[in-house]
Amino acid sequence: MRIRSLGVIDDAVVELSPGFTAVTGETGAGKTMVVTSLGLLLGGRADAALVRIGAEKAVVEGRISVPQGTSAVVRAEEAGAELDDGALLISRTVSAEGRSRAHLGGRSVPVGMLAELADELVAVHGQTDQQGLLKLSRQRQALDRYAGDAVAVPLAKYGEAYRRLRAVSVELDEIVTRARERAQEADMLRFGLDEIAGVEPRAGEDVELAEEAERLGHAEALSSAATAAHAALAGNPEDPEGIDAATLVAGAQRALDAVRSHDPALAALGDRIGEIGILLGDVAGELAGYADDLDADPLRLAAVEERRAALNGLTRKYGENIAAVLAWAEEGGTRLTELDSDDDRIGELTAERDALRTELGGLAQALTDARTEAAERFAAAVTAELASLAMPHARVSFAIRQTEDPDGVEVGGRPVAYGPSGVDEVELLLAPHPGAPPRPIAKGASGGELSRVMLAVEVVFAGTDPVPTYLFDEVDAGVGGKAAVEIGRRLARLAKSAQVVVVTHLPQVAAFADRQLLVEKTNDGSVTRSGVKVLEGEERVRELSRMLAGQEDSETARAHAEELLETARADV
Repeated sequence: MRIRSLGVIDDAVVELSPGFTAVTGETGAGKTMVVTSLGLLLGGRADAALVRIGAEKAVVEGRISVPQGTSAVVRAEEAGAELDDGALLISRTVSAEGRSRAHLGGRSVPVGMLAELADELVAVHGQTDQQGLLKLSRQRQALDRYAGDAVAVPLAKYGEAYRRLRAVSVELDEIVTRARERAQEADMLRFGLDEIAGVEPRAGEDVELAEEAERLGHAEALSSAATAAHAALAGNPEDPEGIDAATLVAGAQRALDAVRSHDPALAALGDRIGEIGILLGDVAGELAGYADDLDADPLRLAAVEERRAALNGLTRKYGENIAAVLAWAEEGGTRLTELDSDDDRIGELTAERDALRTELGGLAQALTDARTEAAERFAAAVTAELASLAMPHARVSFAIRQTEDPDGVEVGGRPVAYGPSGVDEVELLLAPHPGAPPRPIAKGASGGELSRVMLAVEVVFAGTDPVPTYLFDEVDAGVGGKAAVEIGRRLARLAKSAQVVVVTHLPQVAAFADRQLLVEKTNDGSVTRSGVKVLEGEERVRELSRMLAGQEDSETARAHAEELLETARADV
């Protein structure tokens, strides 16, 4: 992993061992920036404050080996990422203004994509995670994760029934609480539908009546125009001497007919004049019929205007035209049917809600049974791990309980409160020594004990739901002496099946690492490329001596450091 312009780190390369890597250094040297860098690569929140003062941006680049065929690889390839010899190249850039960009396998991707992959690739634990373990919801999630399909399968069925019950309950409450509003809506719809039914409009009737009203209102002018046009085409009986178009066209055709045999071209023109004569006759006939059929009855005009007024009354209220009015009536009828069936719907929803509550109670019981069985195995496994972490007499157990609620679902013959994850309140209890009553870990565990409980939980997870890499940020806080040695030993064993990275201030833990990295500042307060280096031989002894006594050259500290390294090598 390469880190540039992040916090106190100017430019540094961090080479992690496939096994157990310990990151050490003096307080404030930048050890936490290593954790922060990995967090950024895994989709963590970007903060402009992380960018080194005076730099335009911070950049973290990493190379993560991923097994072929895993869902992480499939997801990355779907996003367009390309693997480099079986590894994913990931980069994250944070500008001084706070803008963040992510790249995966050479392709720009949303930051959320990195977070999705992180769930399968790396488990990160630090002080905040210890505090998170104190929350009951996190304790229930830890138990469910350990139980696997035994809880996941009934939990999925429970979740589906729970969501359906919520939807049914919301709809039922809406119908009941809005009964008055719905009744008012029904009355309004009935009034509108009755008004429309009373008028009985036809589709397109408003357009037809508008045309008829226009025609009736100008009947005299239309009749005069049609009569004059007819006279011009076919002649006026009252003026037998007048010349009309039909007579002129007939004369023209006769003139050409007399000589048509002498020239085909002229004969063709004569035929066209004949066609014109036929067309004139047709038009003249239609004009005569139009004038005869034209209704100038003022009573009909009054009736048309009265009907149009009735239709306009509907369009003012229910639509811009009769087509829209009819559409409103159709939709209103459907909605009124729904509203009128409220009583039936209330009955149906009530029956479905009761059936779902009964079903949910049965699923909740199955979920409780599965959690209870898993809790016994989980507690026994964590207790066994604590014995190897210098807590041989500690006992871990789970309290699984429910809260009575008259509005809850019935489980075990009593109504209990329920939520999206079931009816169980899961709490992790610790009895640190014989005779001590089990108490919630938030109250019964010291800082060092809590660190070891969390490590024990993660080690148990490693056997049932492993991830390739584990990162612990000062998980050994509050621990010393023999307990610190046991933590180092347990982390080394965990590193046999996974990559383990630990940021630590304890030499007892660092001594068990396959590789120890030292983070140190230069005189100007920055960490450069040479400021993160792999310690070997004498350098490692000096660093462990500093961690033990604060003095690299103390003979006593050096002897102790060499003893720690020998103990770690012999154990591993």
